[in-house]
Amino acid sequence: MYRYIGNKTKLLPYITDKIQKIVPNGATICDLMAGTGVVSYALSDIGYRMISSDIMTYSKCHLTANLLIHRSPTYNKTEIDGYEKVIDFLNSIEPLEGYFYKEFSPDGEPVNGCEPRKYFSSDNAKKIDAIRNQINIWTNNRQINEQEEMLLKHNLIMAVNDVANISGTYGYFLSDLKKNARNPIKLEPTIFDNKHVMDHRVIQGFAEEIASNITADLCYIDPPYMKRQYAANYHILETIARGDFPEAVGKSGLRNWWDQHSKLCTKTKGLDSLRTIIENMKCDNFIISYSEDGLFTLEQLTNLFKDYGTVEVQFIDYNRFKSNGSMLPKKLKEYIICLRRR
Repeated sequence: MYRYIGNKTKLLPYITDKIQKIVPNGATICDLMAGTGVVSYALSDIGYRMISSDIMTYSKCHLTANLLIHRSPTYNKTEIDGYEKVIDFLNSIEPLEGYFYKEFSPDGEPVNGCEPRKYFSSDNAKKIDAIRNQINIWTNNRQINEQEEMLLKHNLIMAVNDVANISGTYGYFLSDLKKNARNPIKLEPTIFDNKHVMDHRVIQGFAEEIASNITADLCYIDPPYMKRQYAANYHILETIARGDFPEAVGKSGLRNWWDQHSKLCTKTKGLDSLRTIIENMKCDNFIISYSEDGLFTLEQLTNLFKDYGTVEVQFIDYNRFKSNGSMLPKKLKEYIICLRRR
């Protein structure tokens, strides 16, 4: 996967170890704020049934591709013989000067009249436009189903991240095209592993709103640590996942993302959202990962969770996520908080 705020790759051994001590393999785990799905995939690989959710559409693409699809789709209604040939077709498609070229390339002319945005090379932006357009055509003509569409968008998002001219997120672009951004974009087919084919579920929605519809043996919660909204920091990926053409606002070209604004990124509403989740979900065990430099103190979190059961805390030394040039200290402590309901 790509660089992602709050990515839990390095914490996976601690998270999976803690979960395995609480519930046996085969149990149902809810990964409530799954992001790119790193935790969900690790737990699926060791035999857990996953209910994975997130508010972001690009997350739904990743989760669908990696949890719900277990073999290569046929794409038989596209008149192209098989998944890998569909990928070859998209890689060789004729470039198109469309939305991404206009709004996000050095040679583009943004509609709002600002200076060209350098998120991608002009050649790659035109290729992204052509691939997006073809996926939309197949979708609108009902030549591909939802899972086939999600898989192709997952592949496109992964390829886009390889050539994006950014320092970590899509909050802004670099002034000069870096080396990887000059490489031609190329989609790579997903390799499917049928080792643990289980009845997983993928849900899109705000965590506090969908919690009451979930029954699980354990819920893993990875709330945002900071005020930075994922919808703003990954707006380009969301546009690819939605297949739409939103107004690109300001110098950075943000889409209107307030429909995905997370209360968990706010000091005034974040704790109430966590309380709503715990009260409404049909689940007796919760594991929450958090950071010492998050919006809430450990005392605030443990005081909240103690209202519902027994709380244990594990402390882990961790390297901070940093965009290039950040002056913040490299090391910090992460918390793994375990709540067992009374």
